Amino acid sequence: MKNDAGDNGRIAVYAGTFDPITSGHIDVIKRAVRIFNRVIVAITTSPRKTPLFTIEERVQLAKDALADIENVEVESFTGLLVDYMKRKGAKTILRGLREVSDFSYEFQQAIINRKLYSEVDTVFIMTSPEYFYINSTIVKELVKLGACVKGFVPENVEIALKKKLSIEK
Repeated sequence: MKNDAGDNGRIAVYAGTFDPITSGHIDVIKRAVRIFNRVIVAITTSPRKTPLFTIEERVQLAKDALADIENVEVESFTGLLVDYMKRKGAKTILRGLREVSDFSYEFQQAIINRKLYSEVDTVFIMTSPEYFYINSTIVKELVKLGACVKGFVPENVEIALKKKLSIEK
């Protein structure tokens, strides 16, 4: 079947704060590149969150963590996601889900994004079961308490977390 949307119909934008990127995020991205021609990891700020890492640091951590995955781009943006989508010519928002409570919030966001940009669709990918419990906040708390986070985040992120939080390896 011909895709009338061309390549732009096969671009997915995975937006978030990624403070920092985790193994759960990477799991979703690896599975998304099997479906989409291109996945853009779009790192942004949130008025509800105070990040540990600067946006530039988060972009670099994600680029390094995703370097071996083809058809993935990492960049930052500000403003509304739908405006960014229009600039990129993308019409699919990618969202990872860990649990039912994620869906409630993400469903609301999908409806709002659709109201703001009628051509956008949201695709949800369930995180693999081994990553259900991982999120950036928990990882940062574990590192602060001196716990091992091997497997929760890529090695480059673990090193950056320990350095940022002044914890010796």
